[in-house]
Amino acid sequence: MSHAQQTVTVDHPIEHVFAFLSDGLNNPKWRPEISETHLLSGEGLGAEYAVSRKGVGGLSVPADYRITRFESPTRLDFEVIDGPARPHGSYQLKELSPTSTEVTYILDNEATGLMWITTPIISAELKTETGHLLDLPKAMAS
Repeated sequence: MSHAQQTVTVDHPIEHVFAFLSDGLNNPKWRPEISETHLLSGEGLGAEYAVSRKGVGGLSVPADYRITRFESPTRLDFEVIDGPARPHGSYQLKELSPTSTEVTYILDNEATGLMWITTPIISAELKTETGHLLDLPKAMAS
């Protein structure tokens, strides 16, 4: 099992941070490996997004996902439903003050079958991915 986690404080009310994170169209604003995102269907729980990530050698790799838990304004979970890795993740939000929110981003991936060979690569990718959470405050400020 690969696991990565990052926490950051954002100087915005919890409701604004949750709304920003729950709209998958905002992903390219703070996740530099995302080249394109489109809403496929739904809203809130069950919403599905088509995502193109920059992969090895600059190739585009799918990473479509579905929202699996939508508890505004404190918790948003998702699972990747297309692509070579199928992690599941969570954004957990905690109000620190009326204008400050702590966000924890968690990613887990369990390799099955022969995919266990890729565990070190996937672990590194998850750490890089969750590390981009540190870019969220700047993305929300612009």
